[in-house]
Amino acid sequence: MTPHVPAVHLTSPTLLVTLTGPDRSGVSTRLFACLEPFDVEVVDVEQLVVRGRLVLSVLVSLASDAAGSEPVQQDPTPMERSLREVAAELGMDVELEHGVGDNRPRRVGRSQVTVLGHPLRPAAMTALTSRIKAADGNIDRILRLARYPVTALRLEVSGADPDVLQADLAAAAYEHGVDIAVEERGILRHAQRLVVMDVDSTLIQGEVIEMLAEHAGCADEVAAVTESAMRGEIDFEESLRQRVARLEGVPASALEEVHAALTYTPGARTMIRSLKRLGYRFALVSGGFTQIIERIAADLGIDYVAANELEIVDGRLTGRVVGRVVDRAGKAEALRRFAAEARIGIKNTVAVGDGANDLDMLAAAGLGIAFNAKPVVRDQARTSVNSPYLDSIVYLLGITREEVEAADADEDHADGS
Repeated sequence: MTPHVPAVHLTSPTLLVTLTGPDRSGVSTRLFACLEPFDVEVVDVEQLVVRGRLVLSVLVSLASDAAGSEPVQQDPTPMERSLREVAAELGMDVELEHGVGDNRPRRVGRSQVTVLGHPLRPAAMTALTSRIKAADGNIDRILRLARYPVTALRLEVSGADPDVLQADLAAAAYEHGVDIAVEERGILRHAQRLVVMDVDSTLIQGEVIEMLAEHAGCADEVAAVTESAMRGEIDFEESLRQRVARLEGVPASALEEVHAALTYTPGARTMIRSLKRLGYRFALVSGGFTQIIERIAADLGIDYVAANELEIVDGRLTGRVVGRVVDRAGKAEALRRFAAEARIGIKNTVAVGDGANDLDMLAAAGLGIAFNAKPVVRDQARTSVNSPYLDSIVYLLGITREEVEAADADEDHADGS
């Protein structure tokens, strides 16, 4: 039989104990040992350390008896005296605040707001926090996720509608040059996720088709068509066929040379390695070419791939693609297909891209991230990241820099490094 656990009544007298001062080992032990002789029940605990300064708050309530009856009142003076003595011995300040129950309003609407700044200025935080207040939100907790290569903070917010919050904060973030992401907090955020990524100018620096065009002597011409397509001025499929046609006659060996010359975006390997350790699945969905994308996938341990196939005859490119083109709609379809194959709900998918042909994919995903995107994409995406470091995305998922570094150290140790 499960033992009866005494309930904490909303009408129970409570005492909030807050210690502030130099962080040192054993502070929490001393505080709880001080409370142990008294008939109290721990209701809530919060602790924060910033640059060696500790803030420790403990909310206690008089415990109910085994039958769950009303708590017996007792004189708090001896407990207060003991708490002040312990604080003095520790060289810390103590605040004691009496109340009834938890005293916290029960709020609907719970969001996780992640802020990325490089740098993060006070004016940006002023703008964001004032918008949260204006949306009837309350910041329950703030946690630093990273100090470098960007400053990343996670704000846990209650009381505001997540969709309203996203719209309100996006404008303030753009004005102050920071990036924000708003996700609804719930049990789904702990589930396995699928990350679906564009390749050109997202996972890698530059465009593969432009690198191939250099071998055909038409680099400037192809680059102009690429830029127009990425801005959404030309239909992607038509622009792709125009550009590929200019590659007619290029030796297939150029694909080997282009693959060897690829440069990954800073932080790409770190992001994929860190998230795969946590069980995340990855997909590359690209308007580029399977002859390159499949090699990248093998190099990085990617689970799924969707891309276009260049036709090769007698060792040379024909200037045509084989089969259906992976375009804007095709990218979104691939995201849904891969999510189904991985048995991961759409709400737990993350899409990352930079061009207009990524917009459907970004909209379909649970979290769509425009990474260093063109203005038309940044304006339509729910979340934008303008940092040059791709691993900044892990912070949007609530993972701290310290956790990434600890995982790297654990793997090095396991490898005997």
